[in-house]
Amino acid sequence: MIDYKTLFREKLQTLKAEHRYRTFANLERLVGEAPYALWHKGPEEIKKVIVWCSNDYLGMSHHPEVVGAFLEAAQKYGAGSGGTRNISGTHSNHVDLEKTVAHLHQKEAGLVFGSGYAANEASLSALGEGLSDCVILSDEKIHASMIQGIRHSRCEKYVFKHNDVEDLEKKLASLDINRPKIIAFVSVYSMDGDIAPIHKIAALSKKYNAFTYLDEVHAMGIYGDKGQGVAGSLGLSDQIDIIQGNFAKAYGVVGGYITGPYEIVDYVRSYASGFIFTTSLPPAVAAAAEKSIEVLREDSSCREKLWENVSYLKAKLQETSLPVIGSESHIVPVVVGDAHLCRLITKELLETHGIYVQPINYPTVPRGQERLRLTITPAHTFKMVDDLVAALEQEWGKLSLAKVA
Repeated sequence: MIDYKTLFREKLQTLKAEHRYRTFANLERLVGEAPYALWHKGPEEIKKVIVWCSNDYLGMSHHPEVVGAFLEAAQKYGAGSGGTRNISGTHSNHVDLEKTVAHLHQKEAGLVFGSGYAANEASLSALGEGLSDCVILSDEKIHASMIQGIRHSRCEKYVFKHNDVEDLEKKLASLDINRPKIIAFVSVYSMDGDIAPIHKIAALSKKYNAFTYLDEVHAMGIYGDKGQGVAGSLGLSDQIDIIQGNFAKAYGVVGGYITGPYEIVDYVRSYASGFIFTTSLPPAVAAAAEKSIEVLREDSSCREKLWENVSYLKAKLQETSLPVIGSESHIVPVVVGDAHLCRLITKELLETHGIYVQPINYPTVPRGQERLRLTITPAHTFKMVDDLVAALEQEWGKLSLAKVA
């Protein structure tokens, strides 16, 4: 007989031996207390810590207007949506939110999903399947959800070197100009913090008759005068066929979406199984997401404070010999280069200094590129930055970590 438990236990032991087994800190993020959280260290021990790795980049999950919109809609419509939009009907909050994201990106239509992962996987899968003899060309550092969507499309695929337009053009030039092609890439890459050459990729798409699919999840709310993302901030939204975003990062809620031409969005709505067969967002979540977009569209103060803090954090780190990856975005990676040491340093930061940073290991990043991924928010203070940098230097010295990337 097959001992299934043993087989899977052995798989887990492999992760543990490679120091890649994931453990989660039990945290309470309380409204009004950001960037602090309560760490439940044990059954009887609770400690206040500072979170330095949240994707809630602007703290909008705690914004009083966003929380108020959620509560009001939950009181009115209940906790759930009642099912899929195909069975239980589309809620007016879904329709309003789709109009809002389409307007934000200056597109004809929008489509809301339960998560950004679902939006990427379902959309890329359906788009690839819908184009006969399609080939998908993707940046080597796209999100896992995009990789899954491409895989499920069963299309021929090419992977071009990260942000390398010469390599992309070489691959495009090798294909028939009349063959359907999708270029899939990301605006802000979440592990290195670098930004795609969107204008160059858009130009290549026109030259080689390709369709463009851009993931903006780590840019929405932060870039542009209204939080419309990198493409929008550069005036390039009309050069991209499909823009995908989500509400779970800077907007502080949950859910994902795509925007683009009406016919293409309608095709995804009609063919993507990840949309058709998934329960829709609760109306209260949709209401909170719309309110968050509205606040950040009309008030830039959160973005301004974020960038002030980002600049200060980067400046303080540059005064050290810590192996920081220089990035042009709000994401600040510090390379450790070893899975075991990465876990050790995050453990010490949490237990000794009250600083919570989750270790980033393979397969999220390549082996040898294990790192801390620092994300500051408007709620962090310069004093907190100073304390963080001092703690990092102390722990780097204690573990005899290499101080060059």
